[in-house]
Amino acid sequence: MNHDCPIREGARQTPDAEALRFLEQTWTFRMLDAEVARWTEALVARGVGQGDRVALLSTSHPSVTFLFWALGRVGAVFAPLNARLTSAELRPLVDAVEPKLTLALGSLRERLTGAEALEAFTQGMVATSVPERAWDAETPRVILFTSGTTGRPKGAVLTEGAFRASCQGSAANLGRHAAPRWLGTLPLFHVGGLAMLTRTAYEGGCLLLHERFDAEAVNRAIDVDGATHASFVATTLERVLDARHDRTLPVTFECALIGGGPVPTALLTRARAAGLRALQTYGLTEACSQATTERPQEADGRTAGPPLPGLEVRVVGADGAPLGAGHEGDVEVRGPTVMVGYWNQPDATREAFHDGWLRTRDVGVLDARGRLTLLSRRTDLIVRGGENLYPAEIEAVLANHPAIAESAVVGVPDSHWGEVPVAFVVLRSGHSLPEDLDAWCRQSLARFKVPTRFVEIETLPRNAMSKVERSVLRRDAMSHPMYQSGS
Repeated sequence: MNHDCPIREGARQTPDAEALRFLEQTWTFRMLDAEVARWTEALVARGVGQGDRVALLSTSHPSVTFLFWALGRVGAVFAPLNARLTSAELRPLVDAVEPKLTLALGSLRERLTGAEALEAFTQGMVATSVPERAWDAETPRVILFTSGTTGRPKGAVLTEGAFRASCQGSAANLGRHAAPRWLGTLPLFHVGGLAMLTRTAYEGGCLLLHERFDAEAVNRAIDVDGATHASFVATTLERVLDARHDRTLPVTFECALIGGGPVPTALLTRARAAGLRALQTYGLTEACSQATTERPQEADGRTAGPPLPGLEVRVVGADGAPLGAGHEGDVEVRGPTVMVGYWNQPDATREAFHDGWLRTRDVGVLDARGRLTLLSRRTDLIVRGGENLYPAEIEAVLANHPAIAESAVVGVPDSHWGEVPVAFVVLRSGHSLPEDLDAWCRQSLARFKVPTRFVEIETLPRNAMSKVERSVLRRDAMSHPMYQSGS
């Protein structure tokens, strides 16, 4: 199936509708279309065409959106690089995609040898009529590198069709909105950020782009700029509520998608009291963001919801056979949002698929209503005396303790049990390490699941994609003095 550029469509159908906002600047669809045309002309002048890769190092900036849509018009592939990476980490990624062109935001150019300044790329360029090209749904659109928590980063190749299917599935789940105004606080080198950029364009909405997350700015966007949708994790949701002092949200705000792990029950209750409908999700880069999401009318905060319409999610055993409801196993995803493979890594691509299903390497369980509960990444699984322990289950219990802001549980070697769980906890302001954590856990967890130690830590170590670096915590746990609850 072929498509037209959604920005061009918007310029024809709703030319004066707001399409992009950044700081005090706004672009209507007509203005955005003209800007994208200039960037398209600049790419053509540089010889960038069908199948070429363009690497970019940038934080979220309007120029990133202009470049993204212009690349689609010439059939080139967008390869955004994580702006938090060092020069040493970036170089092998650039080498892997072999870009025709490399651009970087001025403040980041020193990290990327040979990169041209993003802000100056179209200087002196006047838009002319570049021949229109139909957008094939199967054409590679983006190469997004995974975070590399389990090894060398791999470039997931996502198509135009994958982004459109993701938008359609999410809209079908949330209910269609005439012109959604998505709050764009996730970086545009992240699949979540690109999901918001694309779905606002496909649905004729507006992207309220922020360079980084700021709770005060988020609340201004909700109260003043008419934001209707947003994506948060538990910690950013809490910061938004804290900053607004639990003031009720305007009725124009529809919902927030919550990813990144379990959300404390008290936080969900607090959000509901403020009129903020929070829907838990499960997603991954290789599936173009969301794979499952709670349905608005059924959300209870207990699961990550059922598959998005158009997608299938199943749980399989060690032999690859599907398991029934209530049985723990490996999560697999199938549908039009799934990547076509890893860039120039055929072996990794073959390993990632099983009979057409994407192997996520995550562990979960489906309930009788088809709703997914994510238990762990396979590499995070703790095996204690033959029993499987899932960090997410323990972290969900700790998340509900009033003194704990966030936690991470890792397994460390033990001569008797093989492995035992150790919990690292970040405390809320004004709290000291509670003496009742052991007892708190025992109220909800079997004895063998209760951490053997609780270690206070100022902040959890995270990689460039903000995922907890459990390998660092494991090393710390093995060298940390023993701590017994209440000592």
